[in-house]
Amino acid sequence: MKITILGAGRVGGSVAENLVSETNDITVVDSDPERLKYLQDRFDLRTVCGNAAEPRILRQAGLEDTEMLLAVTPSDAVNMVACQLAKTMFNVPTKIARIRSTDFRRHDPDFLAQHFGIDFAISPEDILTQRLRQLLEHPEALQVLDFADGKARLVAMRARADGLLVGCPLCDLPKHLPKVDIRVAAIYRGNRAVFPDGDTVVAEDDEVFFIAPSEQIRLVARELRNVDRSVRRVMIAGGGNVGYRLARTIENDFQVKLIEANPARAEWLAQKLQKALVLRGEATDEDLLDDENVGEIDVFLALTNDDEDNIMSSLLAKKIGARKVIALINRGSYVDLLQGGKIDIAVSPSQMMIGSLLAHIRRGDMATVHSLRHGAAEAFEAVAHGDAKTSRLVGRRLGQINFPAGASVGALVRGDQVLMAHHDLEVRSGDHLIVFVANRRLVPKVEKMFEVSFGFWG
Repeated sequence: MKITILGAGRVGGSVAENLVSETNDITVVDSDPERLKYLQDRFDLRTVCGNAAEPRILRQAGLEDTEMLLAVTPSDAVNMVACQLAKTMFNVPTKIARIRSTDFRRHDPDFLAQHFGIDFAISPEDILTQRLRQLLEHPEALQVLDFADGKARLVAMRARADGLLVGCPLCDLPKHLPKVDIRVAAIYRGNRAVFPDGDTVVAEDDEVFFIAPSEQIRLVARELRNVDRSVRRVMIAGGGNVGYRLARTIENDFQVKLIEANPARAEWLAQKLQKALVLRGEATDEDLLDDENVGEIDVFLALTNDDEDNIMSSLLAKKIGARKVIALINRGSYVDLLQGGKIDIAVSPSQMMIGSLLAHIRRGDMATVHSLRHGAAEAFEAVAHGDAKTSRLVGRRLGQINFPAGASVGALVRGDQVLMAHHDLEVRSGDHLIVFVANRRLVPKVEKMFEVSFGFWG
């Protein structure tokens, strides 16, 4: 597929890195020549330097024969103008824009399409706020991902010594959870993926990915980790877009304290938030954290725009006694170094956003795509179509389907039913399959499994 990406920042660069390895023809446009040089030195892609909202630059980028435009610059205005030009001047089939402003997204869902030619609008802040809220609701989880409109969830957790399943084979799951339908999709032991069977034994510190109906997640979590209490007290460092949106979203359900360094912003936050307590100061001030009893906080979230401040404030909060700390980290190289040490969870905004983009880019009928383990692995929900003659999946039991080694089906959603994968489960047309892929390089091979031959006409 020929794809043009507008914006070579963290989001644009991460998207380019994900897509260039999948035999796509990628062109990146940005006004910063240094960013473009960095990408061109690392990846096999084309770059164009200039203003992405100018027709001349878009023509130079080859929009006449571009199949998909991803407008992910930091400017809503540039993204919107570029999509409008892509529609009216270049007739680009699919246009996806990063839109931060809530004013535009409050309108009718068709507003952006009608007035700016935007087929799909994505908000990084909204995606991040939703994921952070899920982590607060499931404090034992490293990652919580929804499939099939929330009917099923994939949850990653670290198995601790006091967990009831550590040292036991997975075939014992029905004994511990007789009324719960669950499947362990994968286990990571260190950096090695283990595709489990009934004899696989969960070891301490394993990163376990399991799928279950959403309403049963808490029961499963208690088995893997001895969860003794839920989250009540939350402290947020940073009152920017993400910190404010999260505080506003959770202030009715949790006791929230928010720290903001900028006096004017702190005043604004105090007026906008109803129940959250706004504190003016630096989140890296150990005395302030001590005075505000951070040692009694259930979850401390460092959500400023500065990676170093987020790292330092998280380490301080953990040192003083915060039960769990989550840090927003933009630099991908930092994330792998930090997560699992003193910082419990390092969150990468660009990796969270990539899944939303990939769902529109992948071949076949993709409903949901999630990036896992900071881009190394992937889980997606795809719809099976056709019949036994035109499809490699429909009309066959899962045990008869030869998925590539390193890929496995965790669950199948049929209407309102969430069915855990087993060898005798037969795939029907219209079923949503939730697939775990240990290495994203396998994704093109798995995508081909969902293709329908020309004999099928819907």
